[in-house]
Amino acid sequence: MRRRVGVQRNERRPSPCVATHPVLAAYRSPTSRHLYGISAVDFRRALGRVEDRRAKGIRAKGTNSVLSGADRIPALDGLRALSIGLVLLGHLAGTRHFLPLSSFRMFGDVGNLGVSVFFVISGFLITTLLLAELTRTHRIDLARFYGRRACRILPAAGVYLLVLALLGVATPHLRLSTLDWRHALTFTMNYHQQRAWLVGHLWSLSVEEQFYLLWPAAFVLFGRTGSLGLAGTAIAIAPVWRVCVWVLWPDAREGIGETFPTVMDAIATGCVLAGVASWLAERAWYRRFLTSPLIAAVLLVVLGSNALDRYPSFFLPLGMTVRNMGIAVIVHWSILRTNRFATLTLDCATLRSIGRMSYSLYLWQQPFLNRHLAAIATTFPVSVAGAALCAALSFLCVELPVLRLRDRLLTWSRSSRERFSLACSADL
Repeated sequence: MRRRVGVQRNERRPSPCVATHPVLAAYRSPTSRHLYGISAVDFRRALGRVEDRRAKGIRAKGTNSVLSGADRIPALDGLRALSIGLVLLGHLAGTRHFLPLSSFRMFGDVGNLGVSVFFVISGFLITTLLLAELTRTHRIDLARFYGRRACRILPAAGVYLLVLALLGVATPHLRLSTLDWRHALTFTMNYHQQRAWLVGHLWSLSVEEQFYLLWPAAFVLFGRTGSLGLAGTAIAIAPVWRVCVWVLWPDAREGIGETFPTVMDAIATGCVLAGVASWLAERAWYRRFLTSPLIAAVLLVVLGSNALDRYPSFFLPLGMTVRNMGIAVIVHWSILRTNRFATLTLDCATLRSIGRMSYSLYLWQQPFLNRHLAAIATTFPVSVAGAALCAALSFLCVELPVLRLRDRLLTWSRSSRERFSLACSADL
């Protein structure tokens, strides 16, 4: 019997939506796979949408711009670009030849707002990845997850710390203390408030690393439902813990908003969003809300809550939670692409490029955007140019090569295991 060469009848053909949709096609590009570690199909599976919703004609009547999220990919690059822009603005304030800190006081800590957006996005994306793996393999490969995160985070951070070490040798007044180095190398900077400016921003990276360590283990121990329930519990506990620290331990007040128990609800909000995103997208009332002018009120609530950060009696028990919830709604609104203007803005090539470089920008803006140092390198706009140049070098020479090498090694490892399994089967 002659064997047919080509596509077999029982083989599943790729969905036309995945094959032709421009947004999904962008996520099949090598750069996007390296940065996100998730394909378009995996993202759809994680949202519980394996079947092509467009082919089935499932779309809300009268809301043509709202899709269920099945055939859409979030505008993560654009959101990251806006987030890092807030961080840069917060650090630029008060530097030479830029606006003074007092100019932004009415808006609250805009840098911290940008970090909160990063946290919500991170919780959403990591949970989406874990849900995709759980749907595909019915298990979580912890070694693979930790390996991928290590390749994503450690090389660029290691190069940054190496440069700081060399600067400390050449310039004594830039030398970091032993305590700074200890917390930087162990990703516990969020528990070290009396730190040098050059490593001050690593507190948020430490929070991320602690999340990466704990969250996949929670999936292994408690499964999908238990883990999402744990995230919901974190959202409820964090405000109470912040108030307890403020009232009972005044000496520890500086750590509120940095130590993991006092800031975990921002990431947990993104985790819960990943778990309920597809369910929400099917609710008619939610779709009507996202396409109504009320979505602008959500943005105002986020900005207003952030502006009230100088009132602990409001901000600690309620303001931070409201801000996180509002950010999550805006993130989901952006993912579902319910507004054409917002979609075009977030898909702008410039914003996408900045978003892809956001991690390197986050690392390298700190030495240049330094309001405590009066030097040419810290003077606007030289400071912004210096941070952008170093970030571009880090992204092109460190981040991308390491991620490409990582993916090649993972592909080689997977093919090796498959060949070994086939050989064992042949021997049997």
